[in-house]
Amino acid sequence: MSRPLDVVVLGEALIDIVTTSAGAAERPGGSPANVAVALGRLGRDAALMARVADDERGRALNAWLSASGVDLRTAGSPERTATAHVVIDERGNATYDFDIDWTLPPRFEIPVARIFHTGSVAATLAPGADEVRAAAERARETGLVSYDPNIRPALTGGVDDARARVEALVILSDIVKASAEDVEWLYPGVAAADVAREWVASGAGLGVITDGDAGALGVTAHATVEIPAVSTRVVDTVGAGDTFMGTLLDGILNIPGDTSALRESVRGLDAKTLPPLLRRAAAAAAITVGREGMDPPTREDLQQSAVLKESA
Repeated sequence: MSRPLDVVVLGEALIDIVTTSAGAAERPGGSPANVAVALGRLGRDAALMARVADDERGRALNAWLSASGVDLRTAGSPERTATAHVVIDERGNATYDFDIDWTLPPRFEIPVARIFHTGSVAATLAPGADEVRAAAERARETGLVSYDPNIRPALTGGVDDARARVEALVILSDIVKASAEDVEWLYPGVAAADVAREWVASGAGLGVITDGDAGALGVTAHATVEIPAVSTRVVDTVGAGDTFMGTLLDGILNIPGDTSALRESVRGLDAKTLPPLLRRAAAAAAITVGREGMDPPTREDLQQSAVLKESA
């Protein structure tokens, strides 16, 4: 049997058509693809399963992924590569409008990996979302499951449908990371820490909520940990949460042991062992927001980062 991958990511890869005050440009992206790139930049053996057409945009996506060491494995070929029209305001915040077909073949083969990651459009958009959940169930037998809802409200069937899909995946997941914005949309008026605690109570080993310049919090059965935001100049927020997610997974992969031991280690994270993981992920995200586009740090970038040293 071949050596398992570090991470296999299942989800959308697309072209962001980005509009700013300076004009419009096309960039490769998609939240799951961004997570895969963040992991590849950190030297992880990562594969992305996505629907990418054999067209100019699809070839651009493949080249972008390959440049970061990510192996693209197509999960079906659509007529055209998906796009997201992205408008970035003067504060660097982004809004999205998607053109995507997310149809997956039933019970497709998933490469064996220490961690299976999914989320965003792939986990909520029918009809493929049902196959994503089934894939997570299969992947859980041989590795950890990681999930980032990264909700795109325009592509859901409404908040009730989205909440049901999120909760069904949380139950299967060892690691769940969400933004405070997602939590507020899914559970209006409920404190983020309480949502993370409920996710842990329902089966997740680790629940993390990121909140931009307000910092982040992590919850396990043993601790609730808050870390402050990393002070940095914001150029572009695209990919910040995905960089945080990828770097968090990279840190977890540094924990030795087989699947069972790694799962128990994640569940056993406490007030001493959890903060360094969160601070390192936040430092990587801070590097990304200081750059234009989805441009996460390499392992060397992160090791040499003054941001990381200041947050330690």
